[in-house]
Amino acid sequence: MRHDIPYAAAGQVIGLLGGSFDPAHAGHAHITREALKRFGLDQVWWLVSPGNPLKEHGPAPMEARLAQARSVMDHPRVKVTGIEERLGTRYTAETLHALQKLYPKQRFIWLMGADNLAQFHLWQDWKSIVETVPMGILARPGQRISARMSRTASLYAPYRIAGRYSQLLAGAKAPAWCFVNVPMMDVSSSAIRARGEWSA
Repeated sequence: MRHDIPYAAAGQVIGLLGGSFDPAHAGHAHITREALKRFGLDQVWWLVSPGNPLKEHGPAPMEARLAQARSVMDHPRVKVTGIEERLGTRYTAETLHALQKLYPKQRFIWLMGADNLAQFHLWQDWKSIVETVPMGILARPGQRISARMSRTASLYAPYRIAGRYSQLLAGAKAPAWCFVNVPMMDVSSSAIRARGEWSA
């Protein structure tokens, strides 16, 4: 089984996009390309998780999800990895801590869609995440208002970087976050599964 440990040169700024990717789709690829551009990142790593603690049912097998993700996201500065399974981490806060120990000379930016910001306060050790790495938030259909009115956005409002200054996020010290509106692609993994277009 492949559980690649990505390579990163010292001093690089790496965006982390985590999720079950069940399945990965064009929307994931779209926000990844936007994140590279908007936040001035050197790389983006897709962290294909063993399972999402907030979801009731487990995802498709890891190898199938990794293969699908690699077929969807073919970019020289994007790495698709199952490193969380190798690290043995279950929650994002644990993963970030482990990655910072593995890569002490790199800077990490946590990336997520606005839908995740809306319920981010339900994540394990969510304040620790915000205060460990800067966060880049990308708008998705129907989630702009709920994300901006979220508990996380309210509590950390003083640390928000305006979208027009998004390139500053790469050099910011946590806590720092930036919400950017991007051309949207209305596609979701759950809708793909519901239509029976993905089975592994």
